[in-house]
Amino acid sequence: MKRFIYKAKEKDTGKAVKGNIQAENEQIAGRLLVEQGYIPLSVVEEGAEGFLSKFKNRITNKDRITFTRQLATLIGAGLPLASSLRTVAEQTQSKGMKAIAEEIIASVESGKTLHDSFANYPDVFNGVYLALIRAGEMSGTLDLALKRLADQEEKDAAMMSKIKGALVYPAIILAVIIAVLAFMMIMVVPQVRDLYEDMGEELPDLTQFLVNMTNFFGDYWWLVLGVLAAIIGGIYFFIKRTPTGRRFADNFKIHVPIFGGLFRKLYVSRFARTSEMMLATGVPMLDSIKIAIGAVNNVVVEAEYSTALDTIKSGKPLSESIRDKNYMLPLVPQMASIGEESGKIDEMLGKAAQVYETELDEQINSISTMIEPILMVMMAGLIGIVVGGTLLPIYSLVNSVAA
Repeated sequence: MKRFIYKAKEKDTGKAVKGNIQAENEQIAGRLLVEQGYIPLSVVEEGAEGFLSKFKNRITNKDRITFTRQLATLIGAGLPLASSLRTVAEQTQSKGMKAIAEEIIASVESGKTLHDSFANYPDVFNGVYLALIRAGEMSGTLDLALKRLADQEEKDAAMMSKIKGALVYPAIILAVIIAVLAFMMIMVVPQVRDLYEDMGEELPDLTQFLVNMTNFFGDYWWLVLGVLAAIIGGIYFFIKRTPTGRRFADNFKIHVPIFGGLFRKLYVSRFARTSEMMLATGVPMLDSIKIAIGAVNNVVVEAEYSTALDTIKSGKPLSESIRDKNYMLPLVPQMASIGEESGKIDEMLGKAAQVYETELDEQINSISTMIEPILMVMMAGLIGIVVGGTLLPIYSLVNSVAA
């Protein structure tokens, strides 16, 4: 099935409408619109509307969290589902989210469940989202399910923001190092070379090396940029487009020095927090664990956790099923065991997740503090090499002339 973006008019009122529709081809999409009481004006396959339009209509985590939070509040206040959706659609500032909300309204008003309506947009609403919506609808606690979703997505977004923030500072320092080195190589090194040539003196080895580097980058900058672009593009394609690349990148994350432990805690806390949400909403144990595994977002960790499903199917408790996993930290099976004995497994898993989320916070701050002096030493060393190859030869030349 393909998705099409359409513009149409209502037959009865002539009101202009636009949205998305799924169909095999453009003709079937137009026929479906006619059957729904619309006069199609344009039907364009999604993806053919251009990169700029797709970028403008991109739905961010913030858009989804706001949508979910507002919907939970309105449903909790007692408003009918369709009225709540319509109010949220009117309030949202995101064009992409607004278009999807309007389609969901039409789907719900046609008799479909909210879960089935959301399921048409798997790129926006993931498996965790859909499972909680289904559980909320079945148990009559849709507002609570939506609130849990919004809370969890906010926590996850905040945690990822902190991790990215810990990487921003090193990136800025590296950019400064590159900029300083480029300035020295472009502006200073050629002047030192010219000075030595005018004096008829032979360049020191370090200075000659810097001159050769400057000449190479000056003559072949286009080749350097092309090679860098090819390497970056190749790595991106390998990681994003191939299963082997995705596995390699995910394996690297959990084994890389310094950050490996951080990522392991992140994945364990995601697993525990998602399991807590699923079980608290009434989702069966096996389904809860299966969805929680998918929420980890690391194929290596997911593959290992998935072996626990067969153990659970054989009748063994969750705590025993996840105890001996390489990428499962010990507190989770311990808390799960306590929860199984007390009948509060969801609550215990939530506490385990809270512990690791707190540790993540502290570890991110520690890493940021630790990286700073390391980068400063790197910067001093690299700049020292350039300074040693430029300023020191000048002093040496001046001293030789003075003598």
